[in-house]
Amino acid sequence: MIAPPNSRRVRPDMPHYGVMPDQVDAMLSWDWVDRHMHEARNYWVCTVREDGRPHSAPVWGAWIDGVLYFGTDANSVKARNITRDNRVVIHLDSGDETVILEGKLVKAQVSASLQKRIGDRYVEKYTLDPELEESDALLFRLIPRKVMAWLESDYPATATSWLFDV
Repeated sequence: MIAPPNSRRVRPDMPHYGVMPDQVDAMLSWDWVDRHMHEARNYWVCTVREDGRPHSAPVWGAWIDGVLYFGTDANSVKARNITRDNRVVIHLDSGDETVILEGKLVKAQVSASLQKRIGDRYVEKYTLDPELEESDALLFRLIPRKVMAWLESDYPATATSWLFDV
């Protein structure tokens, strides 16, 4: 998969960690991010409570065509936080093969065919149907602003960011 058309790949601005903007040979590809997001079992969603305290929770989700979708109960802490302030950070479990996404979550309006694809992916990954039609379930999709990725074993050479037009 070629990087999303509304993004540009850059070196992160982190010279204090040894990431030099002109050293681009080992930057990761979007295919690397796409594969890790697709294969991930859990996605950590970090939101902010009304009083400013952070909240982090793992969710199951589906990465389809470069977009992360996940469902949650409308009364969950994360859903209430997202409804009030939809800016989030989402990351994978690993710190060795790191993917961190910054952006906003919006309620997903999906076609019946996309809903089936999401459901099929949940069954494939988790052996259960996500029951997205339930009245108390919300389906969110991530609109990324920034994605960061790197391999710990080859850091800082692999440190790569994608900045998205929003």
